[in-house]
Amino acid sequence: MKRNLWLSLALIIILVVLGILIDIPKSPLRGDKIKAVLGLDLVGGTELTYEADLSESKDRIKDLSNLENVFRSRIDQLGVSEPTIQTSGNNKILIELPGVKNIDDAVSKIGATYELSFMEEGSEQDGVALGDYYDSGFTYPGYWKKTDLTGKQLRTAEATFQSTNNSGLQNEAVVSISFDNAGKEKFKDLTKRNLQKRIAIVLDNKIVSAPTVQTEIANGEAVITGSKDIREAQQLAKRLDEGMLPVPVKLVGQRNIGATLGHESLKKSMVAGLVGLLLVAIFMVAYYKTTGLIAVLALLVYSIISLSVYKIIPVTLTLAGIAGFILSIGMAIDANILIFERMKEELSSGKNLNLAITDGFKRAWNSVRDSNFSSIITCLILYYTAGTGPVRGFALTLGIGILISMFTAITVTRTFLLISANSGFRKVIHV
Repeated sequence: MKRNLWLSLALIIILVVLGILIDIPKSPLRGDKIKAVLGLDLVGGTELTYEADLSESKDRIKDLSNLENVFRSRIDQLGVSEPTIQTSGNNKILIELPGVKNIDDAVSKIGATYELSFMEEGSEQDGVALGDYYDSGFTYPGYWKKTDLTGKQLRTAEATFQSTNNSGLQNEAVVSISFDNAGKEKFKDLTKRNLQKRIAIVLDNKIVSAPTVQTEIANGEAVITGSKDIREAQQLAKRLDEGMLPVPVKLVGQRNIGATLGHESLKKSMVAGLVGLLLVAIFMVAYYKTTGLIAVLALLVYSIISLSVYKIIPVTLTLAGIAGFILSIGMAIDANILIFERMKEELSSGKNLNLAITDGFKRAWNSVRDSNFSSIITCLILYYTAGTGPVRGFALTLGIGILISMFTAITVTRTFLLISANSGFRKVIHV
């Protein structure tokens, strides 16, 4: 029993030390790799709202998802840290770009018309040089010229396996594509005049793949080989899928958010959090005496671990997210109150201190578990159904806080109490 207690204490100390090293700026552990990510309302930036024309869409959810992927790929090229890209309503996409001040540059790079196209090898006079879609490196040298075959004629793109020998074993990951009737004839002519040459599949002016034509293809169906594994083939099929049905979009809202208001709000939020933590600590110590002080120590452990987890994930901290963290502090102490009241009942029934602590935690566990799980379910509903970033940020920080609070209430507080009860501090423990 004592051995388990000391192991628990050692684990808590390790977590606290690691948490402090992560939380403190410029610590040896953190370096420049683990940074707090602040949201748009705290550091300022650009907010864009795009509206998609889905009047001809056959699968609205799929087309919006493809559009989000295209936006994300373009934003990655801007080097924006932790952008927020999410669907708002039935046909709108909200994009938040923390730290981006040049709104015109962002709009020009993000909202340009995109389309999947098929290009053939050309010369310096009639073609253009293109880069690789997967990274910034130039992996497809040469010049490419447009053809009349586009993603509008592409019907399916699916990652699958094909056999590479006579055994019939499906051991090579490939992408199978097929065209509609109009695309079938165009693809036939394209492959006929490009035998033993490459055809570039281009999305957003970047080459997704450039397979070599081995034979004329008349049935409008082809297989793209060269993928290292099924994951790479799935990625290629996904890129083709994104450009298969281009969705027209238009910018319907844009605004710059200044950082001055964010800094002031951040200061006020931090003051509110510290005041709240201080008031909770005063109440717990005044009402529960020594056990209240132990609960406050557990609450400090909770705060250290929570902030480090926010950095590691990382969680983009907005004002709403900070509010979720502050609220989770109150919920963390609520579990301790339930436990202490159960301990009172056990002590009043004549049990000794160690047994009262153990049974008090056992009896309180069901109430703590049920109340926290119901709150976690609410957080999940908010996170996955909310249409705006602030609500999702609130749900995320609150949900993480609740999970950590269950650990600190059941493990940290219990460990501190039992170690105190088995040491010289036994006589000063009051509930």
